This record gives sequence, structure tokens and C-alpha cells, in this order.
Amino acid sequence: MCPRISSSFTREGVREYERRRYRGLDQRLVHARESRLSRKFLTTIDKEAGGQLAAGGLILDLPSGYGRFSSLLGAAGGRVMNSDLSFEMALRAAETSGRPAIVADAKRGLPFRAGAFLAVFSLRLLHHIHDPAERRAILAEFNRVSSSWAVVSYYRTNALHKAQRSLRRLLRKNPRKIRLIDEAEFRDAASSAGWDVVRDAPLFRGLHAARIALLRKSPAR
Repeated sequence: MCPRISSSFTREGVREYERRRYRGLDQRLVHARESRLSRKFLTTIDKEAGGQLAAGGLILDLPSGYGRFSSLLGAAGGRVMNSDLSFEMALRAAETSGRPAIVADAKRGLPFRAGAFLAVFSLRLLHHIHDPAERRAILAEFNRVSSSWAVVSYYRTNALHKAQRSLRRLLRKNPRKIRLIDEAEFRDAASSAGWDVVRDAPLFRGLHAARIALLRKSPAR
């Protein structure tokens, strides 16, 4: 099935997004915390996988965006395959990382064989998926193409975060619509897709809704 290619970004738009998105202090703190947790989970993967990651294990970065985590994934030793719904984002990620990139839509199926990657790395995707069935389908597709591991983020229901977004709407800041889910819903979705949740860490406990989870394929899979 052909992927649905997003044309929402032009080449110039990607460069502008890259320059501006994590420029503010709050977003720099978010990026630093996401990087720290991701690095910690990648270290766990490498240890549990007997050094396969550091030896050049394949990682699927989806959505790769402009390659925000390319240096982090490369430093872990992994060989990265970038993938994004936006052609221009995927192209920029390839330039940033020096690794291949492909346009793909996880909801419609990924063009990779089963177990092609040691791990799937997916930050900033699931909170944009509002349909629970689509969220489960994405996690199941990650399970299919991963031999063992995944690092994913999601937004957990958080009263303070919801209040902040309501205030932004009142101030006409027009925040993007995101989907907050509770822990049970995330764990159920992960389990139904064949994953065990090894760790589930908050970005900033009580202050931010984002969580980063380390998933391992269930033994039955």
C-alpha cells in the first residue's frame, strides 16, 4: 500500500521549523530531558541485547522529523533508518544523519520485513493519534518490524497540562489538538500489540503530560 505523503512542509518550511521549534528555554529543557531519557533507554537496550546496538544494530526513527535525534541515535552506535510522513522532513533527516530516509505512514503499514530492526524509536507521534484503534495498529506495526525493542512517547492524562492548553485556547494561541490517555489505556494498547512495558518515565513529573516508555516484545511474540 502506498504511503500517504504529507505536503504540509516545504523545504524552506522545514529549515524554519528546525531553527525555531526548540529555540525557547522551555523547549530546550524539554529536548534535554527527552534526550536524557532516550539515552538511558538506549543504554538499557544495548546492555540487554548484548552490545548489538553499539555494534551497529538497526534503528527505525519514526517520525524522524528533521533529524532531531540523529546525533543521539548515532552516538548509541545504531545504524538509523529515518522515516517520516513528510517528504521534506525525511529528506532533511537524511541530510542531518547521513543515513537513508523513507516516506512512510505507520497507520497504513511499513515497507519493512518482520524483525528488520533491533529497535523502533518513536517520539512525538502517539499523542497526535486520536483513534485508539489506529494507536494500537501503529504499536502492532512497530512490533512487527522490531526484533525486540521500542522507545515511544505518549501524553498521559494530566490536569495541569489540560489546564494550560485550555488557557492557550482562551488566549487564542491555537495549540495543536493532542490526545491525552491514561496509563491503563496505554498499557492495554501496548499489550494488545505484543509489547511489555519495561519502563514508563515522566518528562517532568506533575508538570508535563509527556511520558517516554521502553517496550520489549512479549515472549509469546
